[in-house]
Amino acid sequence: MTMNKGRLIVFSAPSGCGKGTMLAEILKDKNYCVSVSATTREPREGEVDGVNYHFISKGDFLQKVADSEFLEHAEYCDNYYGTLISEVDGRLNDGLNVILEIEVQGAMKIREKRPDALFIFIAPPSVNELRRRLKKRGTETDEVIEKRVSQAAGEIALAPKYDYIIVNDALEDAVSDFFAVMRAEKLKAEFSENTINEVLKNA
Repeated sequence: MTMNKGRLIVFSAPSGCGKGTMLAEILKDKNYCVSVSATTREPREGEVDGVNYHFISKGDFLQKVADSEFLEHAEYCDNYYGTLISEVDGRLNDGLNVILEIEVQGAMKIREKRPDALFIFIAPPSVNELRRRLKKRGTETDEVIEKRVSQAAGEIALAPKYDYIIVNDALEDAVSDFFAVMRAEKLKAEFSENTINEVLKNA
């Protein structure tokens, strides 16, 4: 029987929604992996090439842009970041479900190129709860927190453009909802060719 190809999952959430904690739980399942982005910035202490990022020169990055090797890319604080098509497709062909953690604008670009991807938005229970979580971190000023909350409200307004919205109120429930989504997707007729072939085998 041929190996099932993995699914590309586009995963977005405003800052403070617990996306990183959710991903850590999801990635305990070895059928899932996170796409490693390419960047032109210098590695930070402890970062490993090919694990945290693919660290490449600005010249190499721009050449890959010219050669259409990126699924999406953006410039941020004088550095370039992007998702290599080879990175994503290689893992999908190995049967892994590839999670692409990306902000909303980038997600909409992916929607145009990969309409077959699964788009999941992680939302906070409320904007007030998001503000409380950001303040609890104690790492930013009230002014920065309000900017993040305002930005988050704009991102949340775009959540209906995604296939599924998961509210991360309790971590265990949110992770359970994620896997429920994946089970439901697997049962869709368009992804069930192997299932039908097994049913009809020796008919």
